[in-house]
This record gives sequence, structure tokens and C-alpha cells, in this order.
Amino acid sequence: MRGDNMQKINYQRELDKLISELDGTPRLLLHSCCAPCSSYCLEYLSQFFLITVLYYNPNIYPEEEFRKRASEQERLVAELPVKNPVSLVVDDYDPNEFFSAVKGLENAPEGGERCFVCYRMRLERAARYAAEHGFDYFCSTLSISPLKNAQKLNEIGGELSEIYKVPNLPNDFKKKGGYLRSIELSRQYDLYRQNYCGCVFSKRKENAEV
Repeated sequence: MRGDNMQKINYQRELDKLISELDGTPRLLLHSCCAPCSSYCLEYLSQFFLITVLYYNPNIYPEEEFRKRASEQERLVAELPVKNPVSLVVDDYDPNEFFSAVKGLENAPEGGERCFVCYRMRLERAARYAAEHGFDYFCSTLSISPLKNAQKLNEIGGELSEIYKVPNLPNDFKKKGGYLRSIELSRQYDLYRQNYCGCVFSKRKENAEV
């Protein structure tokens, strides 16, 4: 009961504070799920960080969808005006990584435990990559979606920070009009916007509701 009444952390406020105290231009490893979600994040964060986008999404189904989103991500990085340079790494596609991670959770509801495992899988890859390549921070674009749990994403990011010794950049990118701005940028750059989160389970749910 006490946990239900605990005040949620305002991660956007924490990010504002961190940015106000920056000295120099740190390197940020930004995991991205797709170009539309990354659009506002890149516009906003590139003012303060040197960003490498990591497109790592073995959850996406089918492979054609993965490639299409990767291509749109590459196009956006090439076309979006940014203050500091942004580079892109497209990681390997191995859907077995996702299916192994969520085994036993196939029938879990959208937004529940299966999604949390997927958050961790992708954030852990980002944290490990950041540690291996000397980044100052890591985080994901996922919190820009109203359907994603920013509290859980930051909780997982904090746990991974302890393991990989790279700080998780606190974030809730949907705040300050971030989600609405991502829609505007998607229209401006004519970005492909998918109608399901990415995995085969979310696709089946979307198809069932059509």
C-alpha cells in the first residue's frame, strides 16, 4: 500500500538539472527504437551532447520491418540539423535474442512484464556498448512514448549503471511537449511511423483490434 502512494520521480526535472551543471560536451550513447521516437530526442539532446545512436532492436518483427526502421533512422540522422555531430550504429539483427529473453511471457499483457524484460535487454546492450566505447552517459528514446513506462525505464537504467559503471542519463522525453514535437518532426521529414510497437506480440494485438 505504501508503495502505491510513493511519489513518482520527475526525471525530466533531473535531466534539466544535470544539463545545467554540464562542463563541456559529454558523449552520449542513445539507444533508439525508431526514427520518429528519436527525432525530438536528437533535436533536444544534440545541443548538449555528442551523440551516437545505437539502433539495437531484436524485438522487431518481421526482419523487413527492422530494416525499414533502420533505413529511416539512417535518413533522419543524415538530414536532421543538429548543433553537435550525431553518428549511427546499426547493430546486428538476431530475433532469437528477444524470444529467448521473453520465453514464458508470450501471453503477458502489453505494457507489462514482457515489455519490462524487453526494456532491460535493449538498455543493457546500450550500457554495455557505452562502457566498452568510453561514453559518459547512456539512455534510450523509449520514454518519449506515452505507452512506455518512464519510471521503469529509469529504474532499469539506474541498475545497469551500477553494473557497467556508466551513468544512465535521466529522462522522460515525452515531457515538455517532447512527444508532440516528435510527431511534428515526423511529418516534417515524412518519416515512416509504424502502427505497432515492434514485436510479434504487439503486432498481433494491433491486428486483433483493427
